[in-house]
Amino acid sequence: MSDNFLDMLVFVRVVQAGGLSAAARELNFSLTVVSRKLSRLEERLGVRLVNRTTRSLALTEEGARFYERCVQILAEIDDAETEASSGRDTASGLLKVTSTFAFGCRWLAPILKEFQEAHPELLVHLDTDDGVVNIVEEGYDLAVRFGALSDSSLIARQIAPNRRVICASPTYLDRRGRPTAIDDLPGHDVIAFGEPPNTHWVFADGRSANVRSKLTTNNGELAHRWALAGAGLVLKSIWDVRDDIDSGKLEIVLPEARLAAAPIHVVFPHSRLAAAKVRLCIDFLSQRLRKTAVAETAL
Repeated sequence: MSDNFLDMLVFVRVVQAGGLSAAARELNFSLTVVSRKLSRLEERLGVRLVNRTTRSLALTEEGARFYERCVQILAEIDDAETEASSGRDTASGLLKVTSTFAFGCRWLAPILKEFQEAHPELLVHLDTDDGVVNIVEEGYDLAVRFGALSDSSLIARQIAPNRRVICASPTYLDRRGRPTAIDDLPGHDVIAFGEPPNTHWVFADGRSANVRSKLTTNNGELAHRWALAGAGLVLKSIWDVRDDIDSGKLEIVLPEARLAAAPIHVVFPHSRLAAAKVRLCIDFLSQRLRKTAVAETAL
């Protein structure tokens, strides 16, 4: 079993390093040893894991699947050792988190800073990306996402409510008029964002509107800035726009027409389920966000 584990570790290092020679240097093994272990692993599995030449290395389809599982297994072993040595109430090691840009900057960054300060042995890395990344392939411990979970291979836990609103600047509304019904929305300029941009707005009572967008982007913060500049209507999380609504820079449109809910979830791979750093971080995020209760505050 120990040889099998070492062969697996060598395989992962070869993939991550991009070649046998680089992996050999990282592991302080000879190139011959690394090559032999990789070949032995392929022989035992009965499949080719990588196609390799003197200058390049590429995973086969079977190799890609096996690599993903190996990364999960090695992460579980690392987490088990960390938890055994530091206790269930201590977070340590590297915690990789991904979220949307606006929510990550405004809300997650200060909360994760506080969490790290409470666990000095922990290293926190936060990526912000409005696209949906593959958290398993990219090696993230958890992702903060809005709305329903589409990938059943992951675990999702709701950590906070999230009211969404349609809003626009008073300048735009004074110029184009204020919608009085959902049927008015298709006649307005809309700023759509997402991948792909969302131009089909669904309401809690089942009604919907297909809106017309002259400005689209993959970045929710950019859509927010366009709305502030008077470019049109935008559908945003109240977490992102509450301050601008309070200050009068943005105005809620059709406040009585509730949009379909999109609660905030933490999403993480099954392999991270038992990790103390993940469990403690989820609890910490949930406590802080629910305490803030921005989404549930009446407007």
